[in-house]
Amino acid sequence: MGAVDFWVWWLIAAGGFAIPLVLTAMPEFGMLSVGAVAAAAASAFTDNLAVQVVLFCVVSTALILVVRPIARRSREQPPGVSTGVDALKGRSAVVVERVDAHRGQVKLAGEVWSARALDGGEIFERGAQVSIVEIDGATAVVM
Repeated sequence: MGAVDFWVWWLIAAGGFAIPLVLTAMPEFGMLSVGAVAAAAASAFTDNLAVQVVLFCVVSTALILVVRPIARRSREQPPGVSTGVDALKGRSAVVVERVDAHRGQVKLAGEVWSARALDGGEIFERGAQVSIVEIDGATAVVM
């Protein structure tokens, strides 16, 4: 039985790291997989296993140290653009029909919405400017 080329084993290792990457969605496995591919490429230039292992460790560690903090910051930041009802919170609206604790209508983003006052004692008359606090179903809660 002849000598097995190291690049084959490195590519098998890269595939082995890719499997848990897909199953667990942990990006660290992808970075280890890239390190194994780098070691496979190095095996084209040297048969020295120690050099290949060091390259695998250096590439994998560098990727983990650089990419993980960037990914963490990306996950922790709120989305830049609000959509749906979240985009309506904080916007101004004009009262079309008197708004009290139970009923009323406002014009919001060019559309007429049913509305109610956040504070049960507040009443907003027609033409008043109000601020949207939240959207409850199809009703704008205003103050």
